[in-house]
Amino acid sequence: MEKIASFTINHIKLQPGVYVSRKDHIGAETVTTFDLRMTSPNEEPVMNTAEVHAIEHLAATYLRNDPEFGDKIVYFGPMGCRTGFYLLLAGDYDSADIVPLMTRTYTFVRDYEGEIPGASPRDCGNYLDMNLNMAKYLARKYLDDVLLNIRPEQLVYPED
Repeated sequence: MEKIASFTINHIKLQPGVYVSRKDHIGAETVTTFDLRMTSPNEEPVMNTAEVHAIEHLAATYLRNDPEFGDKIVYFGPMGCRTGFYLLLAGDYDSADIVPLMTRTYTFVRDYEGEIPGASPRDCGNYLDMNLNMAKYLARKYLDDVLLNIRPEQLVYPED
């Protein structure tokens, strides 16, 4: 069986960044999948499910309400390895195209106060597994280490 594209990236060299993971063509439409890598795979501890879940609720809510990109959001959710998130956008984009959007999104998460949207038994199947303080910490770290001063090598997957 052939490996899927995301398993061909050299995770030993991969560092936090904003990467185009793939582009799929569905009819006349392009869907761009972004790898929002927040931690260094196999070097840093992975994110716990509670903070990942909180980031997912906050970022997905923010993104779907963004005036520029809200109608282009196909999906925002965590990677199974818990080192980052995937963002799927309708359209043909490059990594640099979404850095301002990601900066706004993670600033929203970093600064968020109050009840997490959808964190109720009616709205979520695991509403108790959320950690807002750690979500805010990780958002601040991603902003400081990646988004606010992004370098060219954080926008393109490393060569094998």
